Amino acid sequence: MSRSAQRAGGRRRFALAILGAFALLAPPALAQPAASPAASPAAAAAAPAEPEGYRLEAYRAPVPATLSGARVLDAAAAAELWRKGGVAFVDVLPRPPKPAGLPAGTVWRDQPHSTIPGAVWLPNVGFGALNAETDGYFRAGLSAVTRGDVNAPLVIFCQRDCWMSWNAAKRALAYGYTNVSWFPTGVDGWGEAGLPLESVEPRP
Repeated sequence: MSRSAQRAGGRRRFALAILGAFALLAPPALAQPAASPAASPAAAAAAPAEPEGYRLEAYRAPVPATLSGARVLDAAAAAELWRKGGVAFVDVLPRPPKPAGLPAGTVWRDQPHSTIPGAVWLPNVGFGALNAETDGYFRAGLSAVTRGDVNAPLVIFCQRDCWMSWNAAKRALAYGYTNVSWFPTGVDGWGEAGLPLESVEPRP
């Protein structure tokens, strides 16, 4: 096989690795809801029950219709808060990991990520168990977007049918934040509603 063919095959395998990681990790969205639930009665009845703790595996799966202590938003309610302003939107979509074993000299570029305009991206904070570094990163990120006010409104989200945003919103409540909303359909529901999206980089 020629060197050019080998390079082309390597690029294809590299692209598939990125897409595979993104599909496995991509979570659902959380948002700050209004008083009414985001899910219809039929959807709520079919949704799984809230676990007592955090979800620790199979993050891309149907999520509960509720989150104790938080409000649940649909796209219309999330958009209303966004237009009003003064609400911190936090995207917790995981960042695809750099594939292991890349050929020497391979240039790694993160896959572009689009989110709700003005949202802060805090990737990888929605896993069920966080190491000390990631836990500190999440705490610092929430403190920054709320300016240290635990009563400031938060909307936490990522994508549809992913537990990452549910976990992250539950964890924000455990940190002492009192005004937490979860937007279960996240970026997916936002885009389907015809609302704008913009590219974003993770918060350092």
